[in-house]
Formats: sequence, C-alpha cells, structure tokens
Amino acid sequence: MARTHSGSGDPKTSMELLWLRDDETRRGPKPRLRLEQIVKAAVELVDGEGVAALSMRKVAERLGTTAMSIYTYLPSKAELVDLMVDAVLAELQPIDASLDWRAKLTAIACDNRALLKRHPWLLQLTTHRPVLGPHLIAKYERELATLDDLGLSDVEMDLTLTLVNEYVWGAARAAAEAPEIERSSGMSDDDWWGRYGPLLERVFDPNKFPVAARVGPAASEAYGGLYDPDRNFSFGLARVLDGIELFLQRRERC
Repeated sequence: MARTHSGSGDPKTSMELLWLRDDETRRGPKPRLRLEQIVKAAVELVDGEGVAALSMRKVAERLGTTAMSIYTYLPSKAELVDLMVDAVLAELQPIDASLDWRAKLTAIACDNRALLKRHPWLLQLTTHRPVLGPHLIAKYERELATLDDLGLSDVEMDLTLTLVNEYVWGAARAAAEAPEIERSSGMSDDDWWGRYGPLLERVFDPNKFPVAARVGPAASEAYGGLYDPDRNFSFGLARVLDGIELFLQRRERC
C-alpha cells in the first residue's frame, strides 16, 4: 500500500502557510474560518480514523462547511498534511535544563513516543523530505541543545540525535502493529494463541530447539503475553544511551 508522505505538494505554498500569518497569504474579505481550525479538525479526524481517511470533504463536514470552501485556504490535501505534522509537534514539552544529558535524552525520547501514541497516523507518513515548519525547527533546536556541551562535533550531534529519534520511531511502529493486527484480524493475542497454540505444541520439538524452548516461555511469563512494548522500549532506550555514553567516554580519552 502506498504511504502518504510529507512534502508531496508544493513546498513553497506549505512554507508560506506555515510561516506567514493568514492575512499575509489570503486576499479578499475576512474568512469565516481560520487555518488553525481546519488543521485542528484534520488532526482530530486522522487521530480517530487514520491518515488514509483524510479528505477535504470529511474535514469540511467537521467544520460545517463545504470541501470547496476548504480549498480557498489550501490548494490540496498534501499541503494540509504538512501543516498537520507541524501543528502536532507543538505539543512536545520543553526540556528541563537542570537534567544531565542522559536524563534529557530520555525525556526527549519519552515525549516523542507519547506524541506518536497520541497521533499514530504520524507513523503512517514518510517524512524523508519534511517541510521545515516553525515547530519542526524548534524541535530540532531544542533537542540539539541537549548535546551542545558534550564535546561532540556538529555532525556528531546530528547523528546522535538521529540515532535516538530513529530508535523511538522504530519502537513506536513495532508497538503500533499489535493493536492494528488485532483490529484487522478480529482476534486478540490470547484468542490467536488459543487457536494456534495446540498446533505448535504438536510440531515443536524442545530437544531440537532447547534455547527457544527455555527463553520463549520465560519471556512470555515475564511480559504477561507475547510482547511488552513499555518494557521493550525502556530496555532498548537504555542500551542506546549506554552506547552514546561509551562513545563520549572514548572521545574523552583521545
């Protein structure tokens, strides 16, 4: 299935809409709606139904108007997606300056993960060519600042931040798969294992796979099921930060 990607419309138009006020981009009588209202309605729509459900008609219905009226504010759905992405980034929280670098990166990771849980449609977007709106640039500035006094080069700062953020997005995508599979299949994990577990017991030979036979049940018991996204996220993030800490220590010894 083709994925929606940001920056697929006219980047110039998106940049103007993101950075300039309504009265600088519109001409004529005072509009009935503000652009922020349209973006908010679109975000609420895709929060509930996913990005595939986004259309100018559905956004217009939420606002009690027509799709044609929405087109007087935005040339296409592509530019609307750009504005939606930048708008939700405004929800990210300031970083406590009193924390050490590790606690700051942990806060960044957890805040980004919470954002993706509130707006899972972000995970359905390809953001290889993002339109650089004010909240995206503010996010980049704020997160880079946590690394600014660690002795890293500018490129290393960017690489380190990318490492943390890509881990968060990957973990969030993995966690989002479970509820999506449950919705599409109509079965919970317990239902699925109840149906297929007996078959596995008949074909699985613990003598042939002794490590899997030991570790699999132990992990399932510890997780209380197949998968514990919170535990997996915390464990993986800690290991990513351990790697960054080791990298910093090695630089200090040079």
